[in-house]
Amino acid sequence: MKFRMNHNNINVSDMEKSLAFYKEAFGLHVARESEPEDKSFKLCFLQDDSGYWQLELTWLRDHPQKYDLGENEIHLGLVTDDFEAAHALHEKMGCICFENPAMGIYFVEDPDGYWVEVVPPRR
Repeated sequence: MKFRMNHNNINVSDMEKSLAFYKEAFGLHVARESEPEDKSFKLCFLQDDSGYWQLELTWLRDHPQKYDLGENEIHLGLVTDDFEAAHALHEKMGCICFENPAMGIYFVEDPDGYWVEVVPPRR
């Protein structure tokens, strides 16, 4: 029996703002979306060009405020083929929230407060 990662889900308070952030920050695009007739929620599945993994964004009509992330001890991790260019982009966007030069990584914060770790390619 084998498993592989398919997707992760996060809830967002403003779908359009989150879509714009993930597109600009990581080049993710909408692969598919779903919304019931009553428009009580919306799902958008984002992916990179590989299509291997997706990030599912969930917006709930009855929850317009930001989510309480508690201690926010989880994060997404994305690898980049150009660490310096990625860092420059995220610095320009003003979304870098923590850097660990000793480990060669940094984190950005999305519009809802979720952290995304950015790592260089394995050496």
